[in-house]
Amino acid sequence: MHPFRQAVEAWDMAAVEALLAEDVVFTSPVAYQPYPGKALTAAILRGVARVFEDFHYVREIAGADGRDHALVFQATVNGKQVQGCDFLHLDEDGLIDDLTVMVRPLSGANALAEAMSAQFEQISREAAGA
Repeated sequence: MHPFRQAVEAWDMAAVEALLAEDVVFTSPVAYQPYPGKALTAAILRGVARVFEDFHYVREIAGADGRDHALVFQATVNGKQVQGCDFLHLDEDGLIDDLTVMVRPLSGANALAEAMSAQFEQISREAAGA
């Protein structure tokens, strides 16, 4: 089991943050532009933890070289079921330097976009204070 999965399933956001490279890039399922940097990515992930309910991983797929991982999950956001996948790429030091999240169906993605929009002011404050 990948340490990111273990940390997320334990809701240990400090452990999640420790797995992120300083130059990590987070690509959101609901925003056009990627978000660069550890402080902002960690703040976004804390926001996600506040809006996801009943979150659990159902499958983990690893690339042959151990640097690419796909973690398939299910969750609920504001009463909408969401299925998704966290795509991780690890740098030479084993830290996550690229995190891309995709979700389906559209109703779940819309619920996630709405819930995260309500979090964004707090996310911005957290990232600035890091």
